[in-house]
Amino acid sequence: MTPASSPHNVIRPEWLALHREAILEPDLVIVDPHHHLWERAGYRYFPLDLLDDVNSGHRICSTIYVQSRSMLRARGPAAMAPLGEVEFANGAAAIGAAAQYGPTRICHGIVGGADLSSGDAVIPVLEAMIRIAGTRLCGMRNAVAWHADPAVASTTASVPAALMSHAGFRRGAAALARFGLALDAWAYHTQLDELYELARSIPDVIVVIDHFGGPIGAGPYAHARDAMLTDWRRAMQRLATLPNTRVKLGGGGMPVLGFGFEREPVPPDSMRLAQAIRPYVEDCIEWFGVQRCMFESNFPVDKGMFSYHVVWNAFKRIAQGASPDEKAALFSGTAQATYRLTSEA
Repeated sequence: MTPASSPHNVIRPEWLALHREAILEPDLVIVDPHHHLWERAGYRYFPLDLLDDVNSGHRICSTIYVQSRSMLRARGPAAMAPLGEVEFANGAAAIGAAAQYGPTRICHGIVGGADLSSGDAVIPVLEAMIRIAGTRLCGMRNAVAWHADPAVASTTASVPAALMSHAGFRRGAAALARFGLALDAWAYHTQLDELYELARSIPDVIVVIDHFGGPIGAGPYAHARDAMLTDWRRAMQRLATLPNTRVKLGGGGMPVLGFGFEREPVPPDSMRLAQAIRPYVEDCIEWFGVQRCMFESNFPVDKGMFSYHVVWNAFKRIAQGASPDEKAALFSGTAQATYRLTSEA
């Protein structure tokens, strides 16, 4: 269960169990480039829970762990606290590499959470993370999603306004280039112009735009979808002009995006889910191209609205008309290239 105070939906296994469906294209190779692991008040999603999901029928060859503020070190300098999360994810990667619970290499890549706002002081933290995880460390993410309206919420982190514009944050983000690390950014559509300026200022860093670029469907935008889409489309098309940007296609299970499947008596099937998210997927692919787009599960966050096997079926339905090469990029190739996944990690 997810606690009532969380901005995420309650996960109800008995509700999700009301719908099962056959796996489409079961041999299609998938890299899931965005999931979390955590224990929070009232809910645990640990490696074996993830493995239960990735073993639900699709051919998930590997996954990428993304910063969740999990298992931060309780002792030592505050700047080094995020090393605990990398140690935790690296331990999960060892479970996947052993293949005792199936062929999926979970946490094959790790996106950590070193404090980029510390500027150049982040460099020794990144070096320490690399000593822990080696080539598995492939990116960084800090909480940057901010909106003035408290009804727009997707994280329990306290985020200052305009963090991506701060000089220290930009220096810290620029430092990622020397290590070949990507920058993940979960920002709302109202922040995409700020993200554009950040991405433009660090051309040697791959900037990954999480969750379609955060088109808000809650709070003041719940009944203003057309105006929201106009602003989102303009900002995303502008971001697409920067060659160092990539987009993750997923996150539709977050309440802040406003789909509302959790209020229905049964969970959505893949046809219903594909219909809801198709406009965002197709627009992003048109603007960025398949070589810069990747499907993502965003589990366990999205598990409050639909099952793991259903979301990948939905992606496959949307990509039904794509060529084999285009599918390879969307389902695995873009993620592998963006995060420099290697067979040795």
